[in-house]
Amino acid sequence: MPYRFVTPVPKRAATGSVAAVYSASARELGALFAPHLSPAPDLHAALWAVLRESMLAGTVPRARKEAVAAAVAVVNRCPFCVDAHAAMLHATGSHDTADAITRGEAPDPLVAWARSTRSAAPDPWPFPAAQAPEYVGTALANHFINRMVDALRPGSLLPGGVLRTPSRRAAGLALARTVRRTIAPGESLALLEPGAGPASAWAGDGPVAAAWPAFERAARAGGALLGDTARAVVLDAVAGWRGEHPELGGWPGSALGAVPEDERPGARLALLAALAPYRLTESAVAAWRSSVGPRGDEELVRVLGFGAFAAVDRLAGRVAVAA
Repeated sequence: MPYRFVTPVPKRAATGSVAAVYSASARELGALFAPHLSPAPDLHAALWAVLRESMLAGTVPRARKEAVAAAVAVVNRCPFCVDAHAAMLHATGSHDTADAITRGEAPDPLVAWARSTRSAAPDPWPFPAAQAPEYVGTALANHFINRMVDALRPGSLLPGGVLRTPSRRAAGLALARTVRRTIAPGESLALLEPGAGPASAWAGDGPVAAAWPAFERAARAGGALLGDTARAVVLDAVAGWRGEHPELGGWPGSALGAVPEDERPGARLALLAALAPYRLTESAVAAWRSSVGPRGDEELVRVLGFGAFAAVDRLAGRVAVAA
């Protein structure tokens, strides 16, 4: 399936952190991690570190964290991500859980919590605080990943219709050995730039606590590509968001009235990435690329990343509390 709007760094041409992430993710995840983010290497590496240290490493069973990721993908309406995590659940042997989640059900309190993480009033944690770095980190990382996938690689991973469930099970069978691999915590931290800042309270004091500030810094950096008014309007719009999927119609144009005309294309991209990435269009990207001189793939990834993180940060303020 081709990527939209960006050309990922090819595996054979990758160097530095991109090559390191590709190598580690092929071994530990069973696929190259987020090639569409590779034009922004620091963001690519920091997001990999958050995902690896929360969802792949740690003490919580992988199946439980895959259930969280699958449920998040369902409420975000990210078909590619639903397929990927359902396949991983099948790989762990959690066939009934995978099928229930993809039907939109919540077979247990953990899945109900994961589904609620998009809402204005998420459920209390159904797990002890010591497991928050893994569960909360998995949920928040996947909220970001879903948005960037829907923006730059939309659509399903596997065949649809009556073939979807057997296709997910077949993909899971191929990944069964990968999900049983023991992942040593902390190995991704060498990819991160030092001095990212203090960790959030939910992240504890382990590897997730080191990875999250680096991710936050890399994601927020894209805001520098927007004008001051555009950046403020995006953040204000996201602050008022309660988890709903925006209605069709004039949005997001109706939210951009206070933004100077030359800043609107960038604000539009960031708002779409935050709240409705599946509505990103070729015309919106083309308008932004030509609005303030030539813009490349790195800048596009960073603007979209800023918007996606704005939504994740909004969710984190709600989700990252025990009750």
